[in-house]
Amino acid sequence: MRIWASSSFLRHYDEAQILLKSQPQICAIGADGGHTTITNSGGEIVDPHRNVGRTIMISIAICVVTYLLVAVAVGSNLTIGQIVEARDYSLAAAARPALGQLGFWFTIVIAIAATTSGVIASVFAVSRMLTMLTEMKMIPHSHFGMKGGIRSHMLVYTVVIAGTLAVLFDLSRIASLGAFFYLVMDILVHLGVYRHLRNEIGARSSVLLAAIAADGIILAAFAGVKLESDPAIVGIAAVSIAAVFGLETLFLRRTRTSNGNAHQGKRVDGSSKSHEREADQQ
Repeated sequence: MRIWASSSFLRHYDEAQILLKSQPQICAIGADGGHTTITNSGGEIVDPHRNVGRTIMISIAICVVTYLLVAVAVGSNLTIGQIVEARDYSLAAAARPALGQLGFWFTIVIAIAATTSGVIASVFAVSRMLTMLTEMKMIPHSHFGMKGGIRSHMLVYTVVIAGTLAVLFDLSRIASLGAFFYLVMDILVHLGVYRHLRNEIGARSSVLLAAIAADGIILAAFAGVKLESDPAIVGIAAVSIAAVFGLETLFLRRTRTSNGNAHQGKRVDGSSKSHEREADQQ
């Protein structure tokens, strides 16, 4: 979430309007991927049924406080125009007036370290989740001649896919694709829980429906903004999501068919052996 805090906001309002018209962008969108990393690593948490929820709330609270502090620090040291011009390194630019060039580079080093640790944590969490889905036979898997277990393979695949995206798209487009996929996934997960699991796990229907509605509103607003500023990424996201749905549907149908045939074969096998035993007894 990007929040601009500046004592001279009104004075720079006209300047911001001109900059936003010349370069359309999203003013604010909320996101915290930390809780997904926590849930994907739930098997490594002590007493996960109690501590996963607590950890998620702590993660969200830390993010809110951090974002507010960053917004105040940036908004109190830079004008709206300087923030827009600095873009991705606005925090480092805000450190320069107070701490000089040393503060500028120190902030960059801290940001690189934080980004690296976040990427590593996300990669391992995603590979763990993909390993679980593979073992449940919900996604296809191939060794491609590699040694080691499934989790090692998934780690390699995740890094390769992330590297490919980094080569093909800039950071803003990668973030946009991630937002589209995440919002659609979140809607479907909540819908699945509402339709099939809410009674079993004691979930409240009102909470699930509110989450679905909130995700739908955010998705529609985000898609509308992106259609004006970057319609190509909306098309890429739509085609990619449709491709994932199509391929996953084909895979699950084939898996169910093969499992059904195998189960039927076992029944026929068991029936024939039973008949043979009866014949021997006679």
